Amino acid sequence: MKRFTVGLDYGTESVRALVVRVSDGRIAGQAADAYAHGVIDSQLSVGGLKLPADYALQHPLDWLESAAKTCQAAMKAAGVEPDQVIGLGVDFTSCTMLPARADGTPLCLLDSFANVPLAWPKLWKHHAAKAATDRINQVARDRRESWLARYGGTIGLEWFWPKVLETIQEAPAVHDAAEVWIEAGDWLVWQLIDGPYPACRPTNLARSTCQAGYKAMWNRQSGYPTRDYFTAVHPAMADVVQKKMPGTLMAPGRRAGQLTEAAARLLGLARGTPVSAAIIDAHAGVAGSGVAEADTMVLVMGTSSCHMINSRIETPAPGVAGVVEDGILPGYFGYETGQACVGDAFAWVTRTLGQDHAELTRRARDLSPGSGGVLALDWLNGCRTPLMDGHLSGALVGLTLTTRPEQLYRAMLEGTAFGLKWIVQTLREAGVPVARFVASGGLPAKSPLLMQIYADVLNEPIALAESDQSVALGAAILGCLAAGSSASGHENFSAAIHAMARQRNDLTYRPQADASRQYERMYRLYRKAGDGQGALAQVMRALRQME
Repeated sequence: MKRFTVGLDYGTESVRALVVRVSDGRIAGQAADAYAHGVIDSQLSVGGLKLPADYALQHPLDWLESAAKTCQAAMKAAGVEPDQVIGLGVDFTSCTMLPARADGTPLCLLDSFANVPLAWPKLWKHHAAKAATDRINQVARDRRESWLARYGGTIGLEWFWPKVLETIQEAPAVHDAAEVWIEAGDWLVWQLIDGPYPACRPTNLARSTCQAGYKAMWNRQSGYPTRDYFTAVHPAMADVVQKKMPGTLMAPGRRAGQLTEAAARLLGLARGTPVSAAIIDAHAGVAGSGVAEADTMVLVMGTSSCHMINSRIETPAPGVAGVVEDGILPGYFGYETGQACVGDAFAWVTRTLGQDHAELTRRARDLSPGSGGVLALDWLNGCRTPLMDGHLSGALVGLTLTTRPEQLYRAMLEGTAFGLKWIVQTLREAGVPVARFVASGGLPAKSPLLMQIYADVLNEPIALAESDQSVALGAAILGCLAAGSSASGHENFSAAIHAMARQRNDLTYRPQADASRQYERMYRLYRKAGDGQGALAQVMRALRQME
């Protein structure tokens, strides 16, 4: 009997299900479904309460309902029977998190909290926790917390504990009522192996070491930060780990549990199907790009970009979002870096100009490197790596009365490339080898111009993942690992990755010497404009405070 595995890929606005052949990773069936409530960023779905600036929430029922639609549709498209599926893997945007009751019920689904915005799941790009983030960082620096160095000296605005502290400060009743604080990926796995709610038990909760390590300051050797640290941040956080963080920490690829009868009916799969512990969506793209070795940077590019690399060494790097042992693949130290606004930045340009990507790309392709003297700072959603500063904003420099729309568009493409080059230099200067590049995600397949600009700016060749669904494929590979070697036929993670994922052999973007020289000059200007302590950055922060 042919064997298959399923990957559920939870993105910002939709979920995708892939049914994948275990022997070679070929996609047998797939389906996608947009969340019914989308990104909730203007008003609550229930009651219509207007939301403050920088809020980005989601509806938890969307996650279950879209999973049901996509998994059943993908299985039908594949022509696969439930008993042919050996495992299921889940990746999820992170840090997307929520408060819940001990039985798994999200607080926002209770009548008493339906109109309280901070009772709803906070999407990864919820950026309202600025004051909470500043507090968490300041206390860590004042106390000289040793774990801070693993995150480049700064805890990010989008992470787990800032969102918890924001709730304590702004909606303490929500924190008091929360019996479980949990990442959405862990919540989803919890529903599949022990529910769905309200049937869940906190003792059956599997927390991903990937999500905890990169987004919640957890470490394999030392665990979470100490009670003394949390008490210093806010008295209400003193016992938050002990009282509101139940569950067992488990690496992606390990079996978190098996589908319950109710969850199996929901997805159209067989009861007892093994389910992997969750993984951050971008991190799944490493395995899904066919990368199982050290020193290769995988660029997972979409609305934002996450750039990850496995290394044999552990060393602190300023502004790097985290280094976690076994965080991406077992046996390596996984480094996560990222840019908070990439595809979103390009979409903003097209929306603002009232023109589409195809037309702007066609005209931008005819411009020389440097966009005719226009330079963009790509921080429209703050700067993640290496400045880790959500108070920064975007900028366009060099505008004149003759500036054309295509110059603005290409400048934004180039700006994101310069941001990536800065990340690569930061890692190399810290002693982390970066020897090779593989691009994956939605953008590389859609924009040859963007990929050529990246190769020219980096002055390095860039290979492309063979699958344009590398993240979902990576989740499916984790499902295969959760099933075990006797079911999958793959003796370890490396064998599974090499059998099921690979790079394209017909296309590699290679740098053009003239363009690389021009971009090196432009990059120096980008670094001057992007000085985190410079006059422009100070103006940006002052302007954000006036909002």
